[in-house]
Amino acid sequence: MSATPQKNRASRRVLAAAAGLATMGALVAAMPAGAQDRHGHGHGHHKPGRTVDVQLLSFNDLHGNLEPPAGSAGTVTETQADGTTKAIPAGGVEYLASSLRTARKGHPYSITAAGGDMVGASPLLSGLFHDEPTIEALNKIDLDVTTVGNHEFDEGATELARLQNGGCHPVEGCYEKDKKFEGADFPYLAANVTNEKSGKPILKPYTVWKKNGVKIGFIGVTLEGTPNIVTANGVKGLKFHDEIETINKYAKELDRQGVKSIVALIHEGGAPASTSYNYDCDSSGAGDGISGPITDIAKGITPKVDALVTGHTHQAYVCTIPDPAGNPRLVTSASSFGKLYTDTTLTYDRRTKDIVRTSVKSSSAANPTSANHIVSRDQPKANDMTALIARWNTLAAPISNRPQGYISADINGRGSTAPEKPLGDLIADAQLEGLAPADKGGAVVAFMNPGGIRADLVHKASGAEGDGVVTYGESFTVQPFTNMMNVVDLTGAQLVAALQQQVSGSNEASPKILQISKGLTYTLDMTKTGAARVVTDTIKLNGEAIDPAKTYRVAMNEFLAGGGDGFAALGAGTNKLVGASDLDLFNAYLAAHSTAEAPLAPPAADRITVIQ
Repeated sequence: MSATPQKNRASRRVLAAAAGLATMGALVAAMPAGAQDRHGHGHGHHKPGRTVDVQLLSFNDLHGNLEPPAGSAGTVTETQADGTTKAIPAGGVEYLASSLRTARKGHPYSITAAGGDMVGASPLLSGLFHDEPTIEALNKIDLDVTTVGNHEFDEGATELARLQNGGCHPVEGCYEKDKKFEGADFPYLAANVTNEKSGKPILKPYTVWKKNGVKIGFIGVTLEGTPNIVTANGVKGLKFHDEIETINKYAKELDRQGVKSIVALIHEGGAPASTSYNYDCDSSGAGDGISGPITDIAKGITPKVDALVTGHTHQAYVCTIPDPAGNPRLVTSASSFGKLYTDTTLTYDRRTKDIVRTSVKSSSAANPTSANHIVSRDQPKANDMTALIARWNTLAAPISNRPQGYISADINGRGSTAPEKPLGDLIADAQLEGLAPADKGGAVVAFMNPGGIRADLVHKASGAEGDGVVTYGESFTVQPFTNMMNVVDLTGAQLVAALQQQVSGSNEASPKILQISKGLTYTLDMTKTGAARVVTDTIKLNGEAIDPAKTYRVAMNEFLAGGGDGFAALGAGTNKLVGASDLDLFNAYLAAHSTAEAPLAPPAADRITVIQ
């Protein structure tokens, strides 16, 4: 396995820098531990130093959000000194680039790494061009390395290889005259994803960052459960392995090569007790801390690994979880959509070639070893990113700016924390209406997976279209997968089983509540456990109890119809008819049900009665 990045940008960046910086790097490297503060500035002693501070900047789950995300999806929660919370607008690559470039100043040893889902489920500006604009932006931001996430597999392994290696799209070709897509000039890591036939990783399992004798290894994995949350076509011919076993295997390999400092990039995460980005994840009060899959993964990963950069859950946290030897180890995540970045200081010991992990979180309260920072929108924009966005927007504009419908207020989807989301109801109603005619499938009910709703419909204009106008770009941002719709036969018993699978089995710890079309009602009792949370005798369709023996025609996207998200009952459908795409049905519904004079109001979201 090659253990160096394809193009060692870290060193390229240094070579391109002024000679003075290189001299400063050599000076800093020669200082003793006490002679540097965490900004890499010296205090005068010039004895050869044993330790050097390496800055690790990290972020995750960008999802092609080049422009600042709209509405609540574009804010982070901050807890104030008096205990109240405040929503702060954040994100957009013009600001992310500025934040990272500012953070790197005075740090001769600086690495930028990402925790996966850089692309996929992207807004139109990136998604329309198969995420080439995002890869181009990440190249300019000087990303050094990322792991793959589940969304990197949305269009399959061949398309992922193209994003890495370059070349124009096999169907749509090159988007700009005389310009070939160059691919990512940072390595995408996929240690736990192998080709079913050869058994070999489909991309590099790890890479080693090197500068002036300092060596830090990066191992990248996605969650083992990726096949359950990606369409079957996206993961065809691939095998996904256990995260802990894979990381431990490659950590041993790096260790044998003399690389003792190792960071794991893991596209799996947890849920801190508070959604505030500045919550102290290590506070010891009742109910404090972090839960979710990453806690068990962190406890199983070899002590050879010094820090874990995580993602997937779109949460913000800087926590310490003990490694198997009982030593504190850092686990971080920077929310999503480029709204935060994490700044971590790794103290590298030149003698042991390892990271000193005596005090993980706080060298002092005012100067923590690791912290999340807001990508604020009140800083100067990065001019190269503004130019990049303008260039791709010019290509996208004829499609992106077309009005699809009108709304009277925000209709929240991604930004709603309720089990039933107003935008979820709207999408399910659009699917039912489009597939109810006998020749279109004869659907009587429609289900939408909550994870497929990627944004809110925001009333405020995003461009020149005017408030309340929903453009094609905005509806695409809500439903970017362009999944084909399916209508299948399911028995009443299977329908009930599907509703129970929302809150039991693989979904018990973190329920996935299906969004439902009008006419279906039931009660969800969250004081109970497992399948019992669904109160079966309350399930009614158009006022009538579901008959377990009767057959119903059910509409859903191809992901759910394949049993995705743990809904095996939905995957058991028969007599399948393939309909239009989810996006086409959504746009048709907006056009049919709204005008500038009579805009669509947010649905009441009153189909599921929730007992907490």
